[in-house]
Amino acid sequence: MDRQNLFRLDIGRLENQIDLFALDQSQAMIKTHIAMRDGIFYISDSKGQKVSKFTSYGDLLSMIYNQETNPPPFTLKISSGSSEIVTRRAVPYPLIQNGSLAVDSRKHLYVEDRLPPDRRTYDAEKRVLFDSTVLHFDSDGNFIEYLGQEGIGGTPFPYITNLFTSINNELAVVCRLPMGWNVYWFDSNSTVLYVVLIRNEDLPIPKGETLYPSLDSISAAPDKRQLIIKIDYYKDSIDESTKTKSGIVFDRSMFWVMNVEDGSYLNSVEIPPFDQIQSNQKDKVELVYSVLGVSRGNKVFLSIPDTNGYHLLVLDLESKDQKRGFIKVDPDELAFNTFYLSEDGILSALLATDYEAKIVWWRTEKLTGDVRK
Repeated sequence: MDRQNLFRLDIGRLENQIDLFALDQSQAMIKTHIAMRDGIFYISDSKGQKVSKFTSYGDLLSMIYNQETNPPPFTLKISSGSSEIVTRRAVPYPLIQNGSLAVDSRKHLYVEDRLPPDRRTYDAEKRVLFDSTVLHFDSDGNFIEYLGQEGIGGTPFPYITNLFTSINNELAVVCRLPMGWNVYWFDSNSTVLYVVLIRNEDLPIPKGETLYPSLDSISAAPDKRQLIIKIDYYKDSIDESTKTKSGIVFDRSMFWVMNVEDGSYLNSVEIPPFDQIQSNQKDKVELVYSVLGVSRGNKVFLSIPDTNGYHLLVLDLESKDQKRGFIKVDPDELAFNTFYLSEDGILSALLATDYEAKIVWWRTEKLTGDVRK
């Protein structure tokens, strides 16, 4: 697919820069994320402790930032909380370790953040640290409230893996625990509608088979109250010479579609394997796809890295149609990257070199069959 380079950001702490790398934080700890809605980009700069809003041309519109770790903005007007109309504003907020973010149709922004140490709690019996919250900002960047497990002002969440907005501007918070996963589903007023508990021992297994399931990812459908759950399955490996178990090997991956309202599984779709031919041209290795996102109509985008880019698979969970493509990413752009799939199927990415970050996107009509005006 043809790639469109939109704009670039220098590495640093100024308002129009991004602080991806630093001596006191390894790449593995970076929780920088992006989101895009209606051509507007939102970048959660975890190391920089700020969230910035850009046009697709790279014009900085607003910024929510920690005043203690960022220099004063030059081009943005610092919000004073008055009723004064300001088109380009900077809103101070004491972000600690912001990560995942989501934007609804009202342009309201939800941002994952960590709580200060004195507000964190640890459950020794369950081995769970409750230290995360979700911050809710309006379309101007003004802070509205923070969300916990029970809703507004609730107790902290366990480790948050992702945030999603869905039908009717509802919000899904996906959390990881040692014993499984929890999904907290809120309405547009931040009232809890559903809490979905997915325990490791309760994961679905195809009938009549002895397989070991491992839940890889959970996504929320953008247009219905459904969860798209990817499970990787493993089976026993048998030593042919001794006829004994020698370990476990990968068997297959499947998507399971869950109804959030009652926790029932509606259907399942097996993910076709990606066979990579080794250099000797004889051996094949099955590679496991990673989920990039879900667009309307339960079209799931998956990827596998390769030289100079990523192989894509678009799997329609309703019709079971499959389409494949390739997106180009240069090797020098892999210092760090993160992807975002909009609900209408536009794939965006932040691609970083050692010196800059590039914001790019790919139009995916050829893969989805969707026609956009």
